[in-house]
Amino acid sequence: MANTLKLEIVTPAAKIFSDDVDMVTLTGVEGEMGILPQHVPLMTQLCAGEIVARKGADTIFLAVGDGFVQVTGDHVAILTDMAIRAENIDEARAEEARQRAEARLAEKITDEESARVQAALVNIVAQLKVKRRRQK
Repeated sequence: MANTLKLEIVTPAAKIFSDDVDMVTLTGVEGEMGILPQHVPLMTQLCAGEIVARKGADTIFLAVGDGFVQVTGDHVAILTDMAIRAENIDEARAEEARQRAEARLAEKITDEESARVQAALVNIVAQLKVKRRRQK
């Protein structure tokens, strides 16, 4: 019986994270879930927010966008449109991007443009929440 899970987080741009961890906590459409080794197989939609991976005494925090999660007994595969470690989030830059996105939504724009800006805003807000939560 394995005591770890292989966690892999992939975005369209690159593989963001790949390591053996003891536990993963993430937010799916049904709410927050903790995944331990030998978890029942599962496939669910990932909601924008935070992923917490525990490895021994270390805890890794990542901000993620919407995506999908596949869990097998010893593997958690996450495909998402955005993933960034908490320590790599530039809070000032993210706050500026949030303000620009909100200003853009206040303008008269097409439905397609509005959907794009709202999707970006969800990712920006997830980054800000993760960064600010880790500063406390």
